[in-house]
Amino acid sequence: MHSVNVRQLKSNPSVALRAAKNDLVVVMNRDTPDAVLVGIEQLGIADLPHVRSALAVSLFRSGDISAATAAKVAQVPLADMLGLLSGMGIPLYGGSPADAVQEMESGAQWLAPKS
Repeated sequence: MHSVNVRQLKSNPSVALRAAKNDLVVVMNRDTPDAVLVGIEQLGIADLPHVRSALAVSLFRSGDISAATAAKVAQVPLADMLGLLSGMGIPLYGGSPADAVQEMESGAQWLAPKS
């Protein structure tokens, strides 16, 4: 088990993340344990790919990550992630339908050949 204080975590988070891949890392806040970092592979989850997909969907739905990042989290191709999200009825676009139409028209104008 390792420990880091909040200042160390803020200044160099990669050290704590690397340590969490192999062992528990306790985050200390003013000499009091405040959080525990655990590497996802260290949890011993039998069906890790499904857990990664569930995390990706949840983070995308809450607006914390993009669809491309969700695909990386789930370790699947972007096309598969888009299919999964749309199959679950999760909107891939956060704006209104009118905004989507306007953006598609703008994109079509931008892609149109210039003369």
